[in-house]
Amino acid sequence: METKELDLWFTEEHSKEAKFSIKVLKQLHSVQSPFQKIDILESKEFGRFFTLDGYMMVTEKDEFIYHEMIVHVAMATNPAIKRVLVIGAGDGGTVRELTRYDTVEHIDMVEIDKMVVEVCKEYLPQTACRLNDSRVHLHFEDGLRYIRSKEDAYDLIIVDSTDPFGPGEGLFTKEFYGNCYKALTNDGILVNQHENAYYTSYAQSMRRAHCRIVNLFPICKVYQAHIPTYPSGHWLFGFASKKYDPVKDLDAEAWNRLGIDTRYYNTELHRGCFALPTYINQILERDS
Repeated sequence: METKELDLWFTEEHSKEAKFSIKVLKQLHSVQSPFQKIDILESKEFGRFFTLDGYMMVTEKDEFIYHEMIVHVAMATNPAIKRVLVIGAGDGGTVRELTRYDTVEHIDMVEIDKMVVEVCKEYLPQTACRLNDSRVHLHFEDGLRYIRSKEDAYDLIIVDSTDPFGPGEGLFTKEFYGNCYKALTNDGILVNQHENAYYTSYAQSMRRAHCRIVNLFPICKVYQAHIPTYPSGHWLFGFASKKYDPVKDLDAEAWNRLGIDTRYYNTELHRGCFALPTYINQILERDS
């Protein structure tokens, strides 16, 4: 008898009227942690991918876009960054990109869910491959609680969080961003994933976060990347700094001399990614 191929699909709701689906070859792992449901699935189009409570976090095919853009924009703006705090980022991709810089001396990574890191180490070595680097120090606790006691401690803070509900909800509050400001050095930089502005619910989250950050930092910008598996495919990042302007202070020659091999980020793109579509500028201006 001929074996019929199973027609299995992962589907994520991007809005009440729009869904995104990927055909699944098989489920590799599924576990309920104390915080969320963790799934690793395999597909032909995107390779292995990782979801939390049914929301897409990482795929092997396009993770490089997100991780390069959340790290290299700040690192090219201030090549003297030595001490970094990463909040979230349990898949390890952000840490992987940071460890490519010999000048980075210390990385604290704070992830609330230890099981996320354990699962990603086993099933997503592509992103988790540098979590054992000697400069990386893992802290399994709440990021909001961790940062309260820090002052003048980091040159760069990267908030690589989930969406603003569930375990990641506290990482979008006024208190959290105020603590980030306090934890940064006098020339410190804050980078955070900033949702998208296309779907209404995400745009509202982006507006709230941007407004809170603008009220704290003298320099506050938003930049973009195109990530196929994230809602709308058009993702935003926030860049906030006490000193550095990411466009005016970019030293493209210095970054290019480092010889870091990237697939998405480059210094021409660095300049261009801060040129936003008009509808996004209008949203940001409304809240500034």
